[in-house]
Amino acid sequence: MRGVWLATALAALAACGTASAATAPPTRYQADGFVLADARHGPQLCAGVAFSMPPQCAGPDIVGWDWNTVDHDAQGGVRWGDYHVVGTWDGERLTLTEPPRPAKRPDAPPDRSDFIPSPCPEPIGGWRPVDPAKATDQAIDAAIDLAKKIPGYAGGWLDQSYLDEIEGYDPRDPIEGYANDPERLVLNLRFTGDPAVHEPAIREVWGGALCLSHAEQTRARLHAIQKRIEKEIKGLYSIGTDELKDHVDVGAWVVTEELRREVEERYGKGLVVLHSFLEPVDD
Repeated sequence: MRGVWLATALAALAACGTASAATAPPTRYQADGFVLADARHGPQLCAGVAFSMPPQCAGPDIVGWDWNTVDHDAQGGVRWGDYHVVGTWDGERLTLTEPPRPAKRPDAPPDRSDFIPSPCPEPIGGWRPVDPAKATDQAIDAAIDLAKKIPGYAGGWLDQSYLDEIEGYDPRDPIEGYANDPERLVLNLRFTGDPAVHEPAIREVWGGALCLSHAEQTRARLHAIQKRIEKEIKGLYSIGTDELKDHVDVGAWVVTEELRREVEERYGKGLVVLHSFLEPVDD
């Protein structure tokens, strides 16, 4: 059956696969992560956290955890904290091999606007509508709906880089009077093949600034690969398509070199990018 190969490969890797590996000491892994226990489960390692009060998250169980030995917060029967953990991994659980320590988090970068730029050269005179009457919110929706129906559609986004040029604009301000101005933003659409052939059709409904660019993979293919991976690989904490980079991003608790090779052979080089939450400890 399709998909069995990866599940089988992971099981074999977890079991070490060879007699020589069985005699070697188990690999130890490390990570900085959020640990939380509540009435439903004991200590678990989390990749993502809902910062309600108390926080909420879930992940693989941690064996050997003792809240009495670590500083932590507690409320309403929930205990949590941010720690550096080291232990062995059996495919489902992390068994501690040394006491947890406070996590080492890098300093947060300064606040800044973070817009995805348009890859097209800026027109002479700057980005501006060619038909202001069709530069409306309704026209944006119509153009995106149309693009999704065109064979070869690979994704799209709205470039609001113009906000960085407005003096005093603060992206943290919930009242963004300047944002989403259809007469100033740039509608970006990507297609496989020659994207320029689709401009006449898009211009029928959209009169604002427009950037059409080339993609290697269609949006449909990336989403199909994502669905297959969700069935084939166990131990994922995140998965999503990156339509700007033409690949599927996959976050797994442990990613081995064997798994990377298997995925590359199955899907091709660079089409699936794996990220490991737990990294091997250099002994």
